[in-house]
Amino acid sequence: MAATRQNRVAVWAQIAEDLRAQITDGTHPADAQLPTEADLTAKYGVARATVRQALAALVNEGLIVSRAPRGYFIRLRKPLYYRPQQEFRPQPLSPEMDRFMMDHSADGREPRQTIEVSIVDPPEDVKKRLKLADGELAAVRRRIRYLDGEPFNTNDSYFPLRLVQDTEIMRPADIARGANEVLAEAGYPQVRALDEIYTRMPTPEEIRRLDLAPGTPVACHICTGLCPDGTPVRVVMNILPGDRHVIVYERGGIDLDEK
Repeated sequence: MAATRQNRVAVWAQIAEDLRAQITDGTHPADAQLPTEADLTAKYGVARATVRQALAALVNEGLIVSRAPRGYFIRLRKPLYYRPQQEFRPQPLSPEMDRFMMDHSADGREPRQTIEVSIVDPPEDVKKRLKLADGELAAVRRRIRYLDGEPFNTNDSYFPLRLVQDTEIMRPADIARGANEVLAEAGYPQVRALDEIYTRMPTPEEIRRLDLAPGTPVACHICTGLCPDGTPVRVVMNILPGDRHVIVYERGGIDLDEK
């Protein structure tokens, strides 16, 4: 019994590896349809359940997608180049289009976003970064950003409520000049930021918001904005699915030679 089970696992794993290699070498190009389950069953001489197990493994890896009832297709990957250093770049002046919308419209892609604003008792890690007193509340602007209809990342910005409760930050709409400028006008300019990047598996809420396939890791970019006296006034938490992003940092004035 044990040997049979091990052999069955080895068969579906071998089929998955064969299909994976064909995807990698371009035999099956991006957005092309894979052979049907019936064709694969005949080709490999196995039960349909074995083929389905191999296909499920490739779905979990993010290599293929199921488009019922048509079948399985090679995933078309058009990653977003995410640049953390753009946080303090000047905002576009169009009230209809923030930086994300402007940049990716220029790329010929179709961007959109949803924005929700609420008053919350923030998570402990946010409280610590904002140095909030016990019981102090925060305002959060929660965004889901989409490209070509697919959710690409989430962008949740937390602020001490006492600093922003009478500002545009509390409205669930884009802020033409940017939340950073609103804070500066209120007397809290951010002159530096602390960036942290973690990689991990997503939470159930992140899976739901981003419609993640099983097994998809995420990068978590946390940016804390600081005033001249070191007071933290904003914490931004960006969740970036690993199969949809390339994180790019630009640096200058450094010696790249190994010493």
